[in-house]
Amino acid sequence: MSQAGGRHKFASDNTAGICPEAWAALEKANTSEVPSYGEDQWTERVCDRIREIFETDCDVYFVFNGTAANALALAQLCHSFESVICHEHSHIHTDECGAPEFFTNGSKLLLIDGANGKIDIGQAEVMIARQNELHSHKPRAISITQSTELGTIYAPEEVAAISGFARDREMLLHMDGARFANAVAALNCASKAITWEVGVDVLCFGGTKNGLAAGELVIFFKKELSREFDYRLKQGGQLGSKMRFLAAPWLGLLTDDVWLWNAQHANRAARQLANRLKTEAKIDIVFSVEANAVFVRMNEKLARDLHARGWHFYKFIEPDVYRLMCSWSVTDQDISDFMADVAALNH
Repeated sequence: MSQAGGRHKFASDNTAGICPEAWAALEKANTSEVPSYGEDQWTERVCDRIREIFETDCDVYFVFNGTAANALALAQLCHSFESVICHEHSHIHTDECGAPEFFTNGSKLLLIDGANGKIDIGQAEVMIARQNELHSHKPRAISITQSTELGTIYAPEEVAAISGFARDREMLLHMDGARFANAVAALNCASKAITWEVGVDVLCFGGTKNGLAAGELVIFFKKELSREFDYRLKQGGQLGSKMRFLAAPWLGLLTDDVWLWNAQHANRAARQLANRLKTEAKIDIVFSVEANAVFVRMNEKLARDLHARGWHFYKFIEPDVYRLMCSWSVTDQDISDFMADVAALNH
């Protein structure tokens, strides 16, 4: 079956369409003429809504995608001779084609390990000790992913511990929140409880994986850090001329907590899928299912046969570990259809 005609339900939360609320908001914004480059009412309302959700005065910027959000945010925090500590499985290292290094003009990513996709502070301390003089890049920032690339979630106290570690060393804390909504939904906490209240300096808040067509937010909780960031956006090709079409779908997502409902739905679907795979097919679930990702240990023949039936999903960190992602649009029927094929092939 071709890629176009395949079943992409569990390949990625990027494969889902635009959620109805975002689509309706975009359509509503498509009337008459309005000021460009963010001087419109939709952009202003989204920024105000973000300040309400996070319960603080913060600077909010729109970009087109997550790679730009992360790379430009880190470029704002780091000089070219400074470095960023991150997990070896972090998106900024594995999936952004060197964009953080490119936009910082040379900042180095210092890779460390840690269980379940989370940074190990002990390893961070060892890494920093190695960078203790001027022949090495100077450590400037720590980047964490929430939820992580392995589908796990940093609890508020874990974020606080990392931010305290960074602060003691005059470093800054960046959060890649491509799936930030899933983390908030899983923890059932206030957004501030895992960001600025526990020491996060800048958050890249993802909308694409939560129901938008495009558009991420870069949120500076320390406003002094965002000085002239608008120039950096423009130079990086991320200043939208028709900004209302980036902002309006966000307004649809943030009104009446649609963003949280979408994330809750995706998280529930992941738990349901994991439970059925474990109980009905006796398939090993590799990591705790805390957000909307399910990592399974599957033999190559089963994976190949499921691909042949049109199901698309990706091999991940080990030879026999595959990732199944659930989006806001996954249905019970989608899960049942997948399980029916697993049952038919898994013998």
